[in-house]
Amino acid sequence: MKYTQHNPLPIPESGAHAKVRATIDTVFDWEYALREQGMLALYEKGKAQNWNATELDWDVDVSIERMMADRAAVGGGNLMNQLLNPPKELPQDEVIRLNLHMNAFMLSQFLHGEQGALLATAKIVQTVPDEESKFYAASQTMDEARHVEVYHRYLTEKLGISYGVNPSLQTLLDQIIEDSRWDVTFLGMQIMVEGLALAAFGMQRMMMAGEPLIQDITTRIMQDESRHVAFGVVSLEKLYAEEMSAAELREREDFVIEATHLLRERLLMEQVFERLGWDVKLWTEWAQETPFMRGFRQMTFSKIVPNLKRLGLLTPRVREAYAKMDLLRFENLKDSVEEPEPQPPQELVQLLMQFLQENVATPAAS
Repeated sequence: MKYTQHNPLPIPESGAHAKVRATIDTVFDWEYALREQGMLALYEKGKAQNWNATELDWDVDVSIERMMADRAAVGGGNLMNQLLNPPKELPQDEVIRLNLHMNAFMLSQFLHGEQGALLATAKIVQTVPDEESKFYAASQTMDEARHVEVYHRYLTEKLGISYGVNPSLQTLLDQIIEDSRWDVTFLGMQIMVEGLALAAFGMQRMMMAGEPLIQDITTRIMQDESRHVAFGVVSLEKLYAEEMSAAELREREDFVIEATHLLRERLLMEQVFERLGWDVKLWTEWAQETPFMRGFRQMTFSKIVPNLKRLGLLTPRVREAYAKMDLLRFENLKDSVEEPEPQPPQELVQLLMQFLQENVATPAAS
C-alpha cells in the first residue's frame, strides 16, 4: 500500500468528506437456511477467484502519451479527427491530450463508483434478509475495497491526472445509499451502476490495448464485476416476479428510468472539456451526436437492458423510456447469468474495423 501520489484527486468545494444519512433496518437471519444454491455457488466462486493488488506489476512504466504517439506512427495519429469527427480538427498533440483526459475522467468515475459500491455492499450485508446473500455481499465488500485501492493508485501514482466525482453519478450514489429498501440498493448498485461499469470496462480494455497495467487491472476487475452483477440478478429475480405489488413495482420503474438518465449524463464528460478550456456546450453536443461516442454510450447499457428484462422490469413504461433513448436493441442479448461479459455493439466494431483498414493496413501495404 506504499506508493507516491503524484497527483492527489481533486477535493470538491464541499470538503474531503460527504455524509449521507441513511435510515435502514439491520436484519439478523437466525434461520441460516442457506437454500439458494446459485447464490452460494457465486460465493464460492468469489472466494476461489480472490486476488491481491500486490500481484500487479506496479513497476511498469505507464505513458499514455507514448502509447498514443506509437499509434500515430502506424497511421493512428488522426484517430480523433477521422474516427470521432470532432467539431474542429485537432493537431496530434491535442488528440493525445484529449485522449489522456478522457481516459483519466473515465478511470476517476470508475474509482468513485467503486467507493459507492463499497458502501452499498456493506449496507446490503446489514439489510438483506437471507444469510447466503449476506455471505456473498461480505465477499463483494472486500472486492470493492480492492478495486478502490488499485484505481486510486493507478490514477495518482501512474496516470498523474484525475477528476472528481461527476455530479450525476454522485446524485445516483447518494440515492442508492439513502434508500431504506434493500432491493433498491441491489437494483441501483448491482444492476444499474455495476452493469454499466462492466460494459464500460470492456470498452476501456479495447481502447487501451497498448497499456499492460490497465489491461491487467481491468481484466481482474471485470472478472469480479461479472459475479457482482449476476448476484444482483439472482437476488432480485424471484422478488420482483412473485412478491411485489403493482404499486411497489411502479416505484422501481421510476427509479430505473431516473437512474438511466443520470448514467447517460455521466458519460458526456463536460468536466473534461471545461478543464481543457474548450467550448463545453459545443463539445458536449458532439459527445451526444457523433456515431462513435453514441455507440460507446449505447454499449454501456448492453447488460443493463437484458438484466432488467430478466427481472421483469422492462415493463411498458420502462420500454417507452428506453425506446426514446434507443436502448431496446439490447433486450434480446444474454443477461449476466447466461453470459457474464458484455459484447460491443456491431456498429461500434464496424467503425473501428473500418478505421484500422483505412489507416493502419494501408501504410503497411505500401
